[in-house]
Amino acid sequence: MVTVRPHDPSFGIGLSIALLSSFCFGMAGTLAAGLLQVGWSPLGIVIPRVGIGSLAMLGPAIIALKGRWHIVRENWKLMVGYGLFAIVMPQIGHFNAVQYVQVSQGLLIQFLAPIAIVIWLWIRRGERPSIRTVLGSLVAIGGLLLVLEVFAGGAAFDIRGVAWSIFAMVGNAAYFVFSAENRIGLPPIVLAAGGTTVATLGLGVVAVIGLLPFETSTAPANYVGIDVPWWLPIVALGVLSSGMSYVTGIMGGRLLGARLSSFVGLAEVLFATILAAVLVAQLPAIGQMVGAVLVLAGVILVKLGESPAAEGIADAGKDFGAEALPPTRRARGARAEQ
Repeated sequence: MVTVRPHDPSFGIGLSIALLSSFCFGMAGTLAAGLLQVGWSPLGIVIPRVGIGSLAMLGPAIIALKGRWHIVRENWKLMVGYGLFAIVMPQIGHFNAVQYVQVSQGLLIQFLAPIAIVIWLWIRRGERPSIRTVLGSLVAIGGLLLVLEVFAGGAAFDIRGVAWSIFAMVGNAAYFVFSAENRIGLPPIVLAAGGTTVATLGLGVVAVIGLLPFETSTAPANYVGIDVPWWLPIVALGVLSSGMSYVTGIMGGRLLGARLSSFVGLAEVLFATILAAVLVAQLPAIGQMVGAVLVLAGVILVKLGESPAAEGIADAGKDFGAEALPPTRRARGARAEQ
């Protein structure tokens, strides 16, 4: 996998695209919080979000394929894995989590994903973490304890929110692995459209069998004291925080690589915290802000401590079904992209 460096002209483009993706993702929890307050269930929000995103990307995805349907057939496992692991898990986890913890708290737990990736690579591939990585992990965990106000009087955090956030964190790690997979000739919008379609079907099954409650409401959602019709945040979640976020996330991941793109993705926490404070008045306490800084600093240390081999972390996608194509097929896909 080829990734750009800061001196590469493509670096600025990749960075801008990755930041746009972070902003679009960052608005999801805040928009969902307004809907949850008027009776929507997490599953009731997630299904229209990914469904609308899938429909919005379907036409452009077909155009991007240019009739090369063999690419879809050869990479169906990747799209299924992307839909189930990188889309369903983070969304179900996050929207369930924000019922019990603040948006920023849930996201900070999710963004321990780089640490999860390091541990996973250690177990799966024997890539032992460096001293800097271990130190960064400890700093991040210490910061997380402050964010969750573990040391505050009484139980200031809800274990249900923590558990759902950890569930989302595993999916978040899978998202960065899948998004950086760039050896298959599959256009980003095709992967995003295919993944959201798979996710919509999977979530539909969850709703039908009653594994999670599916509830909606036509009551207006309230943001900064202003009532807005229920469909407005739903459309924004679908088009911007689903379609736009996944396409730009894949584009940014392929330009920057999993390691750097997941680092840039930390901006999502900043965007989400600002939006949550402005739109739904979720203001973090001083101790939580200090903890947030420690979490981010710890993740940065983890990133800096990764071995050079971690640049090729997209190879880990094979364990999720992102199988590499034979050399001849990779070459054919690359030529078709040109």
